[in-house]
Amino acid sequence: MTPRPQSPGKIRIIGGRWRGRRIEVVPVPGLRPTPDRVRETLFNWLAPIIEGARCLDCFAGTGALAFEALSRGAGHCVMVEQNPACADQLRAQAQRLGAAGAEVHCGEVRQWLVANPRLFDVIFLDPPFDSNLAAETCVLLANGRNLAPAGLLYVETTPGWVPPEDHFLVRKQGRAGQVQYMLLAANTGGPA
Repeated sequence: MTPRPQSPGKIRIIGGRWRGRRIEVVPVPGLRPTPDRVRETLFNWLAPIIEGARCLDCFAGTGALAFEALSRGAGHCVMVEQNPACADQLRAQAQRLGAAGAEVHCGEVRQWLVANPRLFDVIFLDPPFDSNLAAETCVLLANGRNLAPAGLLYVETTPGWVPPEDHFLVRKQGRAGQVQYMLLAANTGGPA
C-alpha cells in the first residue's frame, strides 16, 4: 500500500493552547500529515520534556508536528521545508496562530543542517517515504551538531525501517497502518 497521493485540505491541532484549531494543508502530491493517533502517542511520550523545548521539524510539510509542539509549550520550533508553497503556508499559519516561537526556512534539510550547527532538544524527522532520506539524515544528525546530548529524535517511516544502531537507540516505537514511528536517543556507548 502506498501513502495517500494527496493531502487533506485541513488538519487539526489536537492538544495544548491551540487545541481544535485547523491547519491549512497545501495540496501537494505525496504530502502525508502525521495522523492524529500517532501525534497523540508521540506527544504523550514527549510530555515530560516538551515544555520550553527547542524543536526542529525536518521535512516540515504541513507543520503538524511543529505546531503541535508549540501548542503544547515548546519554546521554539524551526521548520525546514523544501517546497516553496508549503514553506509559504507554514509562515502564514504561524502568523495566523500568533506563533512567536515558529521559524520557517525554505531549503533542503541536509544542507540546512550542515549550515546551521544549532542544538535542539527534539528533532522531528518525517521525510518522503519513497526516499532514503531517513537514513541519510539520521547519519548526518549523529555528528552531534544538531541534536542536544540528551535530545530525542522522532522518526516516521514505512514499516521495517531500522535506525543506524551505531548512532541511535530506540526508546519508544509504534505502528499505525503503513506508518512506523519511533523515538530515538543518541547512542553514547552506555547501557540502553
